Amino acid sequence: MSDYDKLVPSPTPDTQPYWTGLQEHRLCLQACADCGRVRHYPRPVCDSCWSMNAKWIDASGRGKVHSWTITHYAFHPGFKGDLPYILVTVDMDEGVRMNAQVRGIVEADLRVGLPVKVGYDKVKDDLTLPVFEKA
Repeated sequence: MSDYDKLVPSPTPDTQPYWTGLQEHRLCLQACADCGRVRHYPRPVCDSCWSMNAKWIDASGRGKVHSWTITHYAFHPGFKGDLPYILVTVDMDEGVRMNAQVRGIVEADLRVGLPVKVGYDKVKDDLTLPVFEKA
């Protein structure tokens, strides 16, 4: 795992609970503590009511494929060995969209509305990334 040569996130106070949840194999999403609107990606201000108060919820980790792309060009040298790979945009049950790579899903299986669930890919001792798998 120490040979991971891809770009890695730099957690901030606004995003750390998301990354910590992934390490614990939980999908944590940020929600407004005032109006309750769930948001992803984590950020300090609610785009619905402009509140600065946030809370974290444990999400179901389930959703449906909204769209996908098959990546044939590595935007960073660390991804060359993964080519081609599939990135999906998923409509999560909580009402937000997430993007991640897929595991165990081939191009022929992809369709809009395909049920998926979050999986957890531990790429470094201190970094787990979300991936999507068939539900």
